[in-house]
Amino acid sequence: RTATAPLLESAPTEMARQKFVALLASGQRMLGALREFGTVHCAVGLHRDDVRGPAGGGAQPLLSLLTVTWRDTSAAPRAATVARVAAELVDHEHIEYVDLPTGPLTLSESVLRPAADSGLPQFPLLQIHARLPHPDCRRLAVLTLSTTATARRQEYRTILRQVVETVRFEKPLGTLRH
Repeated sequence: RTATAPLLESAPTEMARQKFVALLASGQRMLGALREFGTVHCAVGLHRDDVRGPAGGGAQPLLSLLTVTWRDTSAAPRAATVARVAAELVDHEHIEYVDLPTGPLTLSESVLRPAADSGLPQFPLLQIHARLPHPDCRRLAVLTLSTTATARRQEYRTILRQVVETVRFEKPLGTLRH
């Protein structure tokens, strides 16, 4: 409420304020649904289209959603977990095994299409997934980058790969003492 107060106060009319509150409530419901599936972090991205930007005819901004979700797994060596996950991926493309200093992971892509009667815009949704087993061998971190910019498949794959290379399973500040 504290963060949104300045936005609400700057609304030009009561109707605009009510629309903003309704959109915010809708966003909160969506975030609640993500949390029910184990999502612990998400970030919305708004990117300038560098390929079709101002010089290329002023294309629309590119939107994306990055989520981090925890999944419980049966205890197994990390490489075995990655291999099992890769074998279970149905309707995924470009499945890739990667070995980074933080451990093994798998990258994959899927394209979802909303049901015609869902009321959702009928755009395909590209999802690029990275699955990284935690060193405790009992959990899997799933990073998913989603976008409707399916023509930018390779660029979004590169972005997620760069994000994954920064992942560490340690407390960045170490153990804090009181």
